[in-house]
Amino acid sequence: MCGIVGYVGPDQALPIVLEGLRRLEYRGYDSAGVAVLADDADRLAVVRRAGKLGELEAALADAEPLAGHTAMGHTRWATHGAPTHRNAHPHQDCHGGSR
Repeated sequence: MCGIVGYVGPDQALPIVLEGLRRLEYRGYDSAGVAVLADDADRLAVVRRAGKLGELEAALADAEPLAGHTAMGHTRWATHGAPTHRNAHPHQDCHGGSR
């Protein structure tokens, strides 16, 4: 079952969203991702990975820090398409980049 968690507030959003995703792990999923809006609202950074939350956290540890006060996290259960990086959520439109 998919799970979505979001945060908008005064604190850095990524740790809060990741904790929210941890609390949703019991629901079952095959991939996870986050989208963080940069503080200047000029860039939406997306990181997503197939596998469990640990895979996403490892990718985040290897990437430049995602600083921002607005973010969302999403876990996906593969009802359509294989559990791959490409199918992991969140998705962006054809003009958005992701890692």
